[in-house]
Amino acid sequence: MAIVEDILPCTAMVIIEMCTIFLTIMASTAMSRLGMSSFVFVVYTNALSSVILLPFSYFYHRKDKIHAPLFTFPILSRVFLLGLLGVTIAQNLAFAGLSYSSPIVACGMANMVPALTFILAIFLRKISIDVKSQGSQARMIGTVISIIGGMSMTYYKGPVVKQYSPLFLQLARPRLLVFTSTHENWVLGCFLFATASLALCAWNIIQAGTIRKYPQVMKIVFLYTLFGTIQSAIFAFVMEKDLNAWRLKLDMELLVIVLTAIFGSLIRSSVQIWCMRLKGPSFPLYFKPVGIPTASTCGCLLFADTFHYGSMLSAIICGMGYYTTLWGQLNEDEQTSKKLKGSMLPTTSDEKVPLLQEREEEEEEQGDSKV
Repeated sequence: MAIVEDILPCTAMVIIEMCTIFLTIMASTAMSRLGMSSFVFVVYTNALSSVILLPFSYFYHRKDKIHAPLFTFPILSRVFLLGLLGVTIAQNLAFAGLSYSSPIVACGMANMVPALTFILAIFLRKISIDVKSQGSQARMIGTVISIIGGMSMTYYKGPVVKQYSPLFLQLARPRLLVFTSTHENWVLGCFLFATASLALCAWNIIQAGTIRKYPQVMKIVFLYTLFGTIQSAIFAFVMEKDLNAWRLKLDMELLVIVLTAIFGSLIRSSVQIWCMRLKGPSFPLYFKPVGIPTASTCGCLLFADTFHYGSMLSAIICGMGYYTTLWGQLNEDEQTSKKLKGSMLPTTSDEKVPLLQEREEEEEEQGDSKV
């Protein structure tokens, strides 16, 4: 029993983050070696995800006793914005940034999301800062560390790890995998990733309020994926003038699209839901920086001739900022919860938790109301 409750959830989340990095490397390879369009990739991936999520969302919520109206203007307008921010803007910018940089940049910039969310929430007056509180102090320090990591990643690459490749990769003609883009533009790639992370921060805030209004989370995921697919298709037709880019063949490009769609829509969501039910809604957050050592190991062992020490160091700094900000966030939540319980006031959740975690809080609130 202890193995199921402790070891298996940790192992599952580590594997999920590692698989995310491996799929990112495969996508980078398909764009660099096969010339796959990042815009077309986003459209096909989300289109397949929508097809998968349609029956999955129905069976996932078939036993729910609460059936709130879904097709209302307030809900659909929020879902439209979720698709625009989370798919059309964030994914297109992220994969475009990947085509100009490398997976290690994707890892580092993704760990800036809590810090950027903290900054955005301050500007929107969603949260207040208590400079005497340990939680607020940690979040501010973590934000500064994350910004330093992002800036150093953008402007400092550092020396190459090695000037040669492993023998088994030298014998491969052509190489099966690449780690950096053949048309590398490091600054542009980092800027695109940072903008995508900022879009995800706004997405986090909107989705939290959306799930409070409509708690059937997988139906929301299906709808915003569908909206994002339609929006991305229109955007891709404008950006991608070559019609040959839309043709799919039985090669690595099709394999990456299928694997990414299945992994993102079914496997990752199911594992995160299972882990949160066992360990709590904040549990998956602890494993986001796992991608940094994974990408660093792949870069050092397999792509040493194109992997830079500065990129690895900057990603580690971003990971440190991530954990510092996360600790401050959780500490503030704990203190706020204690104060509210002590004054017998109803608790309200902040907007910084991911979509699947918000689902867990809604279920807990429903259980409390029944009692």
